[in-house]
Amino acid sequence: MVLVVAVLAAIVAVELLRRLLVSRRVNGRFQLAGPLVERCTWPGFATAALVAFNTVYVPGMSGRTADNAVEQTVTVLLIACVAWLVIQASYAVTDVVLARLNKVEGLANRKARRIRTQITLVRRVAAAVIIVVSTGAMLFSFPAVRALGAGLLASAGIAGVVAGIAAQSTLSNLIAGLQLAFSDAIRLDDAVVVDGEWGRIEELTLTYVVVRLWDERRLILPVSHFTTTPFENWTRYESRVVGHVMLYVDWSVPIDALRAELYRRLRDHPLWDQKDWTLQVTDIQPNGLVELRALMSASDAPSVWDLKCDMREMFVTFIRENYPQALPRFRVEDLPNERITGTRPESEAGAPRPEADGATPGPSQANEGDGPGQASQTNNGDGLHQASQADGSDGHRQASADGSRANDSHGSQGTGAARNSGRMSA
Repeated sequence: MVLVVAVLAAIVAVELLRRLLVSRRVNGRFQLAGPLVERCTWPGFATAALVAFNTVYVPGMSGRTADNAVEQTVTVLLIACVAWLVIQASYAVTDVVLARLNKVEGLANRKARRIRTQITLVRRVAAAVIIVVSTGAMLFSFPAVRALGAGLLASAGIAGVVAGIAAQSTLSNLIAGLQLAFSDAIRLDDAVVVDGEWGRIEELTLTYVVVRLWDERRLILPVSHFTTTPFENWTRYESRVVGHVMLYVDWSVPIDALRAELYRRLRDHPLWDQKDWTLQVTDIQPNGLVELRALMSASDAPSVWDLKCDMREMFVTFIRENYPQALPRFRVEDLPNERITGTRPESEAGAPRPEADGATPGPSQANEGDGPGQASQTNNGDGLHQASQADGSDGHRQASADGSRANDSHGSQGTGAARNSGRMSA
């Protein structure tokens, strides 16, 4: 009965203290009251009950055979509850500091995020140390383990080497986490680009880092990834970012008009930080288009993304409505027929020409004349075309050339006709 009354009295005392901290009079004055109540209520109940039990309990209450077991159990539970209460109390105190740092904006935001990162990691390290110490205390509360303490301490060097080799990756992540926290390489809420993905540092622990991507996905990476692999930190010194918009337009685009319209729209845009802007011709593409680059700055990465989208939409609308002739286009040249198909001009001397009615030329035939000066004649299917006059040798060469051209143009049929023409001319 005495034990039950003592335990109930301890629980009632903790409940009264909790109600006092929740009251408006206390909670309105002390910011620490709310986090303490939120985190320490259940550890407080457990610790108070065990302390009351351990204080009132005397050997012989539960029988001689059970005294040792009860005392050992109460000791182990009391150590665990005290460690739990200390960890939660430390988290409650740091929660107040972190809540104040979350409200910091402007130029002091970078320093505030750095302190937040360090506090988060330090309290995780402190919690790990408290757990290790409390576990050792619970083990050494057993007489058998206490007798082996000297031997364990003697072999601690060998055990440490073995444990270090077995947990090499874990230890490297722990050291990398502390290095990131105190070297200011990354901080909570930093805008980073990791493995081609843009996001913000949402959680930074001693073993892993959680990156919240722009589409609400979570990229979880080991801490050692940030110490061994290059990555982009867009908020290393400040969150201000310069964005760019690329345009590809025709040569007839009015650069001055586009530049004036860009400045007019930026000046009235709420996301522009009133600092950097420009519009430049950066390149001429091989396809004949002009490359324009518009630069603009904003306070952070999300703002510059929205600003870029708005300015790109403005350019599209402005060029389409005011300068449609400057829209991107590809030019082609209408080449003559002989340059495209490789055919010979009809006006070339000595070439076979089809009739006006479009009949297909037939094999050319050379008629036998009265002498070597007689001109050769070519049969074109529908009629005869008189060839040029020449002496005997010139006529022979002309007839051979006609047969050769007919061979190139009309295949084997022309070849047979050329041979026939050559024999007749001879």
